[in-house]
Amino acid sequence: MKKIVVLIFLGLIVFSCSSRKVTVTKSSPIKHKPERIVKTVKPQEIEAVAEDVESSSFKSLIVNSTEEYLALFGEIAQQEMRLYGIPASITLAQGILESSSGKGRLSVEANNHFGIKCHDWTGDRIHHDDDSLQECFRKYNDAKYSYRDHSLFLTTRSRYSKLFELDKDDYKAWAKELKAAGYATDKKYPDKLIYLIERYKLFKLDQEVLGVSMSVASVNNPDIALTHVVMKGDTLYSISKKYNVTVNELQILNGLNGTDLKIGQELFVSPTSKY
Repeated sequence: MKKIVVLIFLGLIVFSCSSRKVTVTKSSPIKHKPERIVKTVKPQEIEAVAEDVESSSFKSLIVNSTEEYLALFGEIAQQEMRLYGIPASITLAQGILESSSGKGRLSVEANNHFGIKCHDWTGDRIHHDDDSLQECFRKYNDAKYSYRDHSLFLTTRSRYSKLFELDKDDYKAWAKELKAAGYATDKKYPDKLIYLIERYKLFKLDQEVLGVSMSVASVNNPDIALTHVVMKGDTLYSISKKYNVTVNELQILNGLNGTDLKIGQELFVSPTSKY
């Protein structure tokens, strides 16, 4: 009888231990959900990210002619004039001259249309032979940033301060003062800018920004027919609204049968007294 009691007691102990062991085995470990980390981005960090994105998306631009160059950058030069007071004619003439109408190595490989060197530049760069071998020049992901940097270059350096005392429609004075301030070493630099401005009538872009009345210009000199160089996005309708004429009048003035236009095409927008 004692043996039976002992066996039963031992059996209960074994069963108890086995139960605890099964319980431990069946208990599933606690699973923690991955924690979502939210980072507060500072403005400086946003700017840094923007620079990284820009530097990784270089936009190559192929320009086939000076007329096409003017069509592509005319409005950009006018916008810079509105913001910074630099005549669009001067900016464009410098762009044509410095970049060889967008065909030079710096403009093709670095979108640098004004030959601006690195100085305190922290962005991308390119090395190019200029006054010395392999000089450092600024590199932009888009040519429009080259135009903005040109505006900042002139407005933030004291040696160019006299430029902004000049009349905005006096492109000859601006060309001469740029040379006097040391922008270029070429003695004929002012003459080259003036030649380009007058050959391509870039002063008309200045007049548009300054709000010179087209009708007044015609009255003052009736023998001069006002013209418009077709830019990207222009239509006969948009041009007619700009110069207060009808589409039909534009077609008659320019001998057009339809409404198709070409970038760089020069259109008469008002007749001369001899027309």
